[in-house]
Amino acid sequence: MVTLLALVVVLGVLIFIHEAGHFLAAKWAGIYVHRFSLGLGSPVPGLTTRRGETEYSISWLPLGGYVKMASREEDIGSSALEGGEALTPVPADRMFESKPVWKRMVVILAGVTMNAAFAWLVFSFLTFKNGRQIDPETAVGGIIEELVPAGGEALREIEPGTRIESIDGAPVSSWDEIQQGIANAPDEEVRIGLADGATVVLQIHPDALEARLKASQALQPFRAPVVGQVIPGRPAARAGVQVGDTIVGVNGRPVGQWYELLKILQTGAGKTLELELARGERRRIELVPEAESVRGPDGEMREVGRIGVAVGNSFRSERLGFGASIVEGGRATIGASTQIVRTVRGLFSGRISRREVGGPILIGQLAGESARAGLDPFLAFMALISINLAILNLLPVPVLDGGQFLFLLAEAAIRRPLPMKLRERLTMVGLVLIVLLMGLAFSNDIRRLIGA
Repeated sequence: MVTLLALVVVLGVLIFIHEAGHFLAAKWAGIYVHRFSLGLGSPVPGLTTRRGETEYSISWLPLGGYVKMASREEDIGSSALEGGEALTPVPADRMFESKPVWKRMVVILAGVTMNAAFAWLVFSFLTFKNGRQIDPETAVGGIIEELVPAGGEALREIEPGTRIESIDGAPVSSWDEIQQGIANAPDEEVRIGLADGATVVLQIHPDALEARLKASQALQPFRAPVVGQVIPGRPAARAGVQVGDTIVGVNGRPVGQWYELLKILQTGAGKTLELELARGERRRIELVPEAESVRGPDGEMREVGRIGVAVGNSFRSERLGFGASIVEGGRATIGASTQIVRTVRGLFSGRISRREVGGPILIGQLAGESARAGLDPFLAFMALISINLAILNLLPVPVLDGGQFLFLLAEAAIRRPLPMKLRERLTMVGLVLIVLLMGLAFSNDIRRLIGA
């Protein structure tokens, strides 16, 4: 129920914002608007009302929305999607085609502009509310072998404890900058500069997003074996482990960092272990890790030992003022936009599998997960989907805003509209492409559901 409700809220709000952009711009331009609809196709009886010249409705097909503007030239595709031909007589000067090309361009781009502005507003609000979380660590703690992608084998050359000083020549002062640098570096090579003067080079194309993400996550930051959380009722709590304890040894074997401790504990399910703890003075305790089934980095389930502790960290929270939050929100919006553009390029180039394309079912699942995590993650998810909607609507496909904008650019260049027949054919091609894309997205969603 949470998943369904979250999906309705996400899609409903974002579609409303997008169509409100077109609607407000059309009213500003003096264009007659027959209908403002959430959903495609004909309005649902009983869910329609009229105020002034415009009908406000919810339509049958819940896969988008539309603003039906008065037009002298209704093509077959858009007419079907917008509930059929409008019969209300409209003055000639209120028609879409009667307005200057530049005003029509504003109307066409207003939807994606509103979606981008919404994302910017949400990212800025979250930054202002929560500040910026910074992990100041730059030393490497280890490598997760299962996450090392093709082209990223050089990561194995980095020894635990080595400090990273730069990514592609840009100095780094936090782990966040290291991960973002690896994931977002624009060149086909990612050059990691180390404190000892050596340089590690990763050969991963910027559009291979999954490989870049894996490479950034394969590197793990150094973490001292200090306990940051103790879960009540678990073996560590029962044995007397406290927050702030440093685990310096297990069964007489010295422990230098958290990942060494994890390896020992994960292979010790059901075995009695002696932990040496330090907090002012040293003491020894015995406990037995409990077996748990967890999903590993390779996606496979495996059984590991757990004692119910979490690592301490030195994260720093930096409060930002209103102006700085707006700037950070803009950077987050641009970053998300860039990721989406790279994803689209990767799909066309084959560097990203078409099986990664998701539809409403996947969006609903992710919306439900983010809603359960809290308001902030849910708002961040909505902002991400909003910028997705903006970028994808700019694709040069005739039934999308980007395709309609290209029609207007062509009209401005040749000083007359493209022939109606040509626009109809291109629109039908675009409609077929969208239907095929939706089919791919739904099939991938169903495949994920059944685990195929």
